Amino acid sequence: RFVLNICNYGFLTWEWVQGLRGYSYPLVFASIYKVLQLLGKDDVQLLIWVPRFAQAVLAAFADVKLYSLVLHLENAETAKCVYFCQLCSWFTWYSCTRTLTNTMETILTIFALSYYPIKGSKLGSSCKYLALIALAIVIRPTAVIPWIPLVLSHFLQEQRKADLILHKCIPVGLVTIGTSLIVDRVFFGEWVLVQLNFLKFNVLQNLGTFYGSHPWHWYLTQGLPVILGTHLPFFIHGCVLAPKKYRIFLVSVIWTVLVYSTLSHKEFRFIYPVLPFCMVFCGFSLKHLKAWKKSVGSFLLVSNLLPALYLGLFHQRGSLDVMSHLQQLCNSSHQSQASVFILMPCHSTPFYSHVHCPLKMRFLQCPPDLTGNKSYIDEADVFYSNPLGWLNKEFYNDTLLPTHLIFFSVLEQEISSFLSLRGYEKTATIFHTHVPQGRVGSHIYIYRKKTEMNH
Repeated sequence: RFVLNICNYGFLTWEWVQGLRGYSYPLVFASIYKVLQLLGKDDVQLLIWVPRFAQAVLAAFADVKLYSLVLHLENAETAKCVYFCQLCSWFTWYSCTRTLTNTMETILTIFALSYYPIKGSKLGSSCKYLALIALAIVIRPTAVIPWIPLVLSHFLQEQRKADLILHKCIPVGLVTIGTSLIVDRVFFGEWVLVQLNFLKFNVLQNLGTFYGSHPWHWYLTQGLPVILGTHLPFFIHGCVLAPKKYRIFLVSVIWTVLVYSTLSHKEFRFIYPVLPFCMVFCGFSLKHLKAWKKSVGSFLLVSNLLPALYLGLFHQRGSLDVMSHLQQLCNSSHQSQASVFILMPCHSTPFYSHVHCPLKMRFLQCPPDLTGNKSYIDEADVFYSNPLGWLNKEFYNDTLLPTHLIFFSVLEQEISSFLSLRGYEKTATIFHTHVPQGRVGSHIYIYRKKTEMNH
């Protein structure tokens, strides 16, 4: 399971230990890292930016593919309106360069849509769109959800149903899942069906609730309205105007939202793959508003540009900025003695990909309990229930103390006595957010142990 670890150091989260994540998607970025290493160009900045750039290029191709699809099905004017709405979406700006499986799921959904045999399309290819769906499912099994209505509709309209199943669905499915199994067999060192494990954890056992739960209507009242933003009224208007053949897209959106609503743990990014479907309807609305088109276009651009820039460049940026400070420890002559403890909600920051050296680092962990122990409390929750007591117990001996502590500003007062008694001094204050909440503060502080690093 360490074949992907090209630098011989790092950290595996519990999902990989339990076989909930597949190696097919990370293999893309690991291959890029390996090429950079072989070329002697594996600078930490390239390790950070190249995956984002690769994801952005794919997202750009997907946007163009969406434009080409509508151009083929309708006309240039409608295609431009859909393309404009897609490019204006603040949530697309926010998510399309992130190396989340949801982002790749969305990109592959658009590519698959361009080959879907919708009425009037001469570009439809069952093998191509089914292969792209299968690839999306390998990367993230939930990719199957938006496609259930579309594939079912295709099956009902298909005259040669047996041929579709026997010569297209089954071969594509077997090849894709087989390849995924082999890739995961190589890296896990044993046979693991990741998609089944994912289904068990998130649906059958519903253990995702460990990371928070929301009311059933959350996607309807908050999720979809938020990711649509100011596109929402135009999406509703477009649903009324769009030709009948696009109703299957609306069915897919509604179906996806309803299915995800049955799961307790909800996040905005989970319904990102249906956003391009919504943009098709927004495009029809914009095209119909002939006299108001320029005014509406300007409104959409400005109203999406502002949140996109703020959320993409300023909001919660401290998580990334703090890693720049840690990178400096790699270039220090004291790197071998340096150690970092991130006292923040788990996974608040990136890890070794943004440091690129064998720096001793640790963070508060929050793996769920898979044994059925109802009294289980993860390390992060135990810490936050009594931060001062936890630190004194954990570091009962001064030789165990990390050289650097990183935490949100809201924690400072509570652990101030520990910091002063153990000889820590504040060396950096990093802005994080204008809207601190709960355990997340407005700033991130870096404290350094005086006796260890001040010479």
